[in-house]
Amino acid sequence: MKASSSSLAMLMALVSTADAFAPAYRHQAAASSSSSALRAESPPASSNFLTPELAQSCIDAASGTPLYAYSLDTLAKSADDCLAFPNAYGLTVRYAMKACPNGTILKYFLKRGICIDASSGFEVRRAMDYGVPAEKISLSSQELPKDFDELVKLGVKINACSISQLERLGQAFPNSSQKVGVRINPGVGSGGFSSSATGFSKTNVGGPASSFGIWHEQVTDGTVPSIVEKYGLEVERIHTHIGSGSDPAIWQSVAKKSLSFCAIWDTVTALNLGGGYKVGRNPDEKTTDLGEIGAPVADAFKEFAKEHGRELKLEIEPGTYLVANAGALVTAIQDKVSTKSPSGDDGHIFLKMDAGMTDVLRPSLYGAIHPITILPASGKSSDIGTATESVVVVGHCCESGDLMTPKPGEPEALEERSLRTASLGDIAVMDGSGAYCAGMSTKNYNSFPEASEVLVDLDGEVHLIRKRQSLKQIYENECDVPSGVF
Repeated sequence: MKASSSSLAMLMALVSTADAFAPAYRHQAAASSSSSALRAESPPASSNFLTPELAQSCIDAASGTPLYAYSLDTLAKSADDCLAFPNAYGLTVRYAMKACPNGTILKYFLKRGICIDASSGFEVRRAMDYGVPAEKISLSSQELPKDFDELVKLGVKINACSISQLERLGQAFPNSSQKVGVRINPGVGSGGFSSSATGFSKTNVGGPASSFGIWHEQVTDGTVPSIVEKYGLEVERIHTHIGSGSDPAIWQSVAKKSLSFCAIWDTVTALNLGGGYKVGRNPDEKTTDLGEIGAPVADAFKEFAKEHGRELKLEIEPGTYLVANAGALVTAIQDKVSTKSPSGDDGHIFLKMDAGMTDVLRPSLYGAIHPITILPASGKSSDIGTATESVVVVGHCCESGDLMTPKPGEPEALEERSLRTASLGDIAVMDGSGAYCAGMSTKNYNSFPEASEVLVDLDGEVHLIRKRQSLKQIYENECDVPSGVF
């Protein structure tokens, strides 16, 4: 389908100017902590959703620590929020499965009517193995899988994320009116601790410092439309993704700009506004108001319909919003050391968990802040103490960067936290660990096995949803060389 010349001209002008899984509705009061709040308030008696007793039940189900625990109640509430996202003519919610790809979580969201956003061909196959229909999966990948043509034939929706990916799709399906999506880098992004909309940030995937998507000027200069025309492709979906910052002003601006890309091809039926919605893991952090950022976008869709006579459907791809605060890393304090001088003016008290960057990489990678709650080793609320101390929390790896309490946005800078005074064997719960933790860790570093995962259901019962990896499973794929090689 040819791009409309008038639409293209309009766009150039615009760009240049700027059962156990039944739904639940209960809401449990969150009791989390941050480094700033902990200095002023006494430590909470529970984590976001784990009392000492429930934490002990999770430990028993997983046969020890460390483990990831997920709250079905919180997953349900987050799903409710996303499925209620404001829209004008229809909504598809796609779970960004890279956030936490456990099969039980995928199955739950599928039961709720949530589709899948995959970031690799392997994620596509993994989701399909867990029963997700191919037609409910969208793939936007930095690496187009070798079997992409087979995935397309199965019904997977693929977004071309570069000029070469679009060319390869065209070459595989020439002159067949093959439906494709086009992922566009809109020129700005939002994410991380950086306030820049165009500079580099580890969680900012839009702007000139990002390699994600086709640069918007390659759309407006006719490059992309010419490839679409050459191979007889049919663009059915425009996709943009700016990162995980959820700045309402940037998000709404990009949404309107993305709609202008939809005007180029009259075959476009959906606009996918990718990008994570920031959640407040700590008391002093705000959670994105989906209604606030969504309502103006719905209005923009209505304006587009008036101008172009097409009612576009909206797609969103939450990951963090759906699972971040539904998950917690449950660990044990396995050591405690001090470098304080006799005067007490220098040095620190270090709490060492039996987990670390092998389980939650975000503090070491981003300088991300997670609430940490110390609970008694007995697993009894009656044993909670009132004494506190300022400590630095570290992981178990032989790696100086295995730091759990960095300064915000500074992964190489220590920051003390005021936590309940801990003894060896006490439980340490790291909240906000549902997203980009189990699925994004340095597992097997120092040959530490992959941790167990459990699900806390609506009745408070705990179910094992991933077994702890054995030592042998870590190295079972290694092969010996023939004798005589060395």
